[in-house]
Amino acid sequence: MKKDQMKDKIIHLPGEQWKGTVVPIGYTTKMYYDVNMQMVSDGYDITIHKRKFDVPVTHCPEEYDFPDKLYQEHWEKAFAWGIVEERDGKEELLACIETCPEEWSNRLTVTELWVHEKIRRQGIGHTLMAIAKEQAVLEHRRAIILETQSCNVDAIAFYRQEGFEPIGLDTCCYTNQDLERKEVRINMGYFSRRQKVTRDDIVIRKEAPGDYHKTEQMTLKAFWNKHRMGCNEHLLVHKLRKSDVYLPELSRVAAAGDEIVGAILYSKAWLRKETGQEKEILLFGPLCVAPEWQGCGVGGLLLEETLALAKESGYAGVVIFGEPDYYPRHGFQTCDNFGITTADGKNFDAFMGIELVEGGLSGFGGSFYAPEAFEDLPEEENEAFTQRFDAPVKRKFPGQWE
Repeated sequence: MKKDQMKDKIIHLPGEQWKGTVVPIGYTTKMYYDVNMQMVSDGYDITIHKRKFDVPVTHCPEEYDFPDKLYQEHWEKAFAWGIVEERDGKEELLACIETCPEEWSNRLTVTELWVHEKIRRQGIGHTLMAIAKEQAVLEHRRAIILETQSCNVDAIAFYRQEGFEPIGLDTCCYTNQDLERKEVRINMGYFSRRQKVTRDDIVIRKEAPGDYHKTEQMTLKAFWNKHRMGCNEHLLVHKLRKSDVYLPELSRVAAAGDEIVGAILYSKAWLRKETGQEKEILLFGPLCVAPEWQGCGVGGLLLEETLALAKESGYAGVVIFGEPDYYPRHGFQTCDNFGITTADGKNFDAFMGIELVEGGLSGFGGSFYAPEAFEDLPEEENEAFTQRFDAPVKRKFPGQWE
C-alpha cells in the first residue's frame, strides 16, 4: 500500500471497543542520554549528554508490570486514533495515538504513540502527531506534553523534529534505579501559540472582493473538525454576502500582509414578543481566526473594533451563539440576563448577548430570531462547495456536536 493511502486509513478508535488493548511499545537502542545530577554549594548541577551503550539495550512491554494500554482508567477523558488491519477475521492494531486533556493546567497529554515496525518510515507518526496538534488547537490548549525515556533516543529525535523540547525529569518514575539503568523519564512539551499581537501587528479593514476566497479558506480551516467532522461555516460566509441581512459596513477582516488571518461578519437579527412587537438587533458569525493565529488576541481586536462601530451606528445590542469560555471575557452574558430566549423558548450557556446601550436588550426581552441564511446550508451543497478549497481530512474529535 502506498504511503499516503496508509495515512488515510487513520480512524477514531472508540473506547468501548479498544479499552485495555496493549500497545506493544518496544525498542532496541545503542545510545542513551546520560542524566547526571550533583549537589553543589549553591544548588544542583544537572547535565544531559548523549552516550553509547557498551552493548545494545532492548526494552519491551513484558519487562514491566504496567504495560502501555489504551483507555486506562486514570486517563478519564482519553481519545484515540489509529490504523487497524483486518486479518483472519480479527482486527489488528498497526498504529495509534491517544490523548487526554489535563484540564487544571489546560494542557493536552499524548499518553500513547506507536507505529508497528512494518509500516514505519511512511510519515504515519508525523500524521498521528498532527492529529494531536489539531486537537490542541480546537480545544485552545496552551501546550502538548508527553513522556519518553532517556534511552529512547529515536523517540526523542522524533519529538524534537515535531517541535517538542525537554521540560522536566523524573529520576525514579519506572524503578528506583532509573539513573543507573539509563532510563530516566524525560517530559517534553510543545508550545504552538504566538505572542500576543497588537493593533500595529495587523490591519483590520473592510473585506474586498479579492479577499473572498481567502476569507472562506481561512474560515474553513478555523472551524474544520471543531463542531462536527468537517464544517460548513465557509459556505455560510459565502452565502451571507449575497443576503439582504448582511451588514458589510460593520463586518471586518484582519490581515497580516496578504494573508487573511481573521474575520467577523455581522447580520441583522430580531427580538420578537408574543404581542407582535419586533426589534432589530445584531448577530455576528462567524467570528474566526486562522488556526496558527489563534490565542494571540486577533479575535479580541476584531470584537473591540466592530462592537464600537456597531454602537456608533446606533444598534442597541448583539446576540450570538458562541463559546461560553471565550465571549464572557469580552463582556457577553447569557441571554437569560436580558429576559431573552431562543425562538423555541430555551436558554443555555452558548446563547449570549451584549448591550451596546443600557437596556438595549433587557428593555425589550422576547425571543431571538436569526436570519434564515444561518439555516440554509444543505449538506450536499456544502460538500460541492468545499471542493473549491484546500480541505484537511475529516476526523472525529472529542467535543463535536455530531
